[in-house]
Amino acid sequence: MTYELTFLLNQEEELIKIKELITSLKGKISKEEKWGEKSLYFPIKKTRLAVFYNWLLELDEKKMKELRKKLDFNEKILRYLLLKI
Repeated sequence: MTYELTFLLNQEEELIKIKELITSLKGKISKEEKWGEKSLYFPIKKTRLAVFYNWLLELDEKKMKELRKKLDFNEKILRYLLLKI
């Protein structure tokens, strides 16, 4: 299945860990976009600036639940949206 993952980070070093997580679940990132650093309208976890990313993923449906669980526990990700395309 193909999914779209949009997320906000306050530290760009976390990108490597997210990529490793996806590849450990036997997923593949087909497209990566960096939307840039933007100021947030209201603070999220006491942060006013965040870097926005948008990725297209190919991942098995059975692994999606585990990916969501790991993304939820990652404190470096301010917000994320995972959509099935």
